[in-house]
Amino acid sequence: MTNTTWNRPAPASRKPAAGSDPERSVDVISMGRRIRHLRKAKGMTLDDLGAAVGTVASQLSLIENGKREPKLGMMQSLAAALDVSIDSLLGAEPPSRRAALEIELERAQRGPLYASLGLPTVRISSRLPTDVLESLVGLQSELERRLNEQVATPEEARRANGELRKMMRERDNYFPEYEEAAQQVLDSVGHTSGPLSQHVIADIAAHLGFALHHVADLPHSTRSVTDLKNRRIYLTQSQRSDHDPRSVLLQALGHYVLGHQTPRSYGEFLGQRVATNYFAAALLLPQNATVEFLQRAKAAKEIAVEDIRDAFAVSYETAAHRFTNLATRHLGIPTHFQKVHESGIVYKAYENDGVTFPADHTGAIEGQPICRYWTSREVFAVPDKFSAFNQYTDTPAGTYWCTARTERSSGGLFSLSIGVPYAHVKWFRGRDTAARSKSRCPDPDCCRTPPGELASEWSGFAWPSARAHSHLLAALPPGAFPGVDETEVYSFLQAHAGDGHGGLTRGTDQIPVSR
Repeated sequence: MTNTTWNRPAPASRKPAAGSDPERSVDVISMGRRIRHLRKAKGMTLDDLGAAVGTVASQLSLIENGKREPKLGMMQSLAAALDVSIDSLLGAEPPSRRAALEIELERAQRGPLYASLGLPTVRISSRLPTDVLESLVGLQSELERRLNEQVATPEEARRANGELRKMMRERDNYFPEYEEAAQQVLDSVGHTSGPLSQHVIADIAAHLGFALHHVADLPHSTRSVTDLKNRRIYLTQSQRSDHDPRSVLLQALGHYVLGHQTPRSYGEFLGQRVATNYFAAALLLPQNATVEFLQRAKAAKEIAVEDIRDAFAVSYETAAHRFTNLATRHLGIPTHFQKVHESGIVYKAYENDGVTFPADHTGAIEGQPICRYWTSREVFAVPDKFSAFNQYTDTPAGTYWCTARTERSSGGLFSLSIGVPYAHVKWFRGRDTAARSKSRCPDPDCCRTPPGELASEWSGFAWPSARAHSHLLAALPPGAFPGVDETEVYSFLQAHAGDGHGGLTRGTDQIPVSR
């Protein structure tokens, strides 16, 4: 288990990228600075070295400044004249701190960012003071950091989502490394079966060295805050939340157990969120117990998401997610999951069963409208909100059976659905449903183009005022943790730094089980 910091790290001493080896392209900038360093260490001038290797000083100057790549024969001659091996000329580490700064500045000035600024090139020579080099490299690094913070546009976010979903599909949404990490934590506190109680969760936190503090002033932009300096995890006292308080705490611990560093991009931020969600679910629904439960249900041809929910005392959404983790690898069942808003817009989705989700040009499906004839849309019109709604849907990609139910949160009414290809419906309760629909999407005549009779009656006579979705036009909030107010978080931690350890939670009313 790795200790780490999730705050933005202090600037470290900068190093250039690793140099190339003979089997790859030569890093001419790094090699040139190394040749210069070795030449000066031997007290040689450019003319001296030129005479030793049979070339003129001006050609050596181009090599030392990283503007010309020497041929293999010249590299061998240089290595011999400087009394080193060729590997030494191609070493990954700069020979000195100054050389590292020169290399980084040279690379920066040759990059597209510096070129876009229209600034003159700084001539890097021995007469350039080291503190000036430090300042120039520092300014370039800070400019890159600020631009990277601003790069998380909606399109970049959708692209990151698409890449993440592709990776999840390739792995059948199953991550053995997170399963193993969760099992090690459960073993450490002796938990073997049954729902994960508040007492066991407190034991897990204590085993990892954290005290739990429930506060009324948790920063509004957070679900939890971890103080690594004082080994505390702060959670809200409020019982009004869309999130299972147990999951919030376990996700916070997941960042620590999985050794996460401060995310460097929005894609990395999303990946860490998926990892901690998975880790928390693997604690709430341990792999061995859950697989055993599902295998018994499959043998009885009675798989049902609500049974998983009830057996492990988790939310329906958590149970559905966990089913997607284990269904393909352990039961041989390909599947898909959807979380759809009552407006018909996809909020979350996963598939490895060939179902065709709507997607934009980046491959992202979040924010796209689902066909109104799919189970995840039809369920909103079902009067019975207590029982699961089951339906067969014929699509261009094949026939799928899906089970769905609706849940309300602060964001509105959502449907949560699990689906499988027709060949696998035999394992599920609810397969005898008579509900059936047909979808021709992405054909626009399926459900997006108004029927001819309605269009002829109202086309040209309707002027709706659309609800503005301003979040689609704005860039994502900047920072390593998008949407988090760092000033508020740091002020909160400072205010609570002197708190005692009376907040360690073991009471029966602190971490409620919610469905």
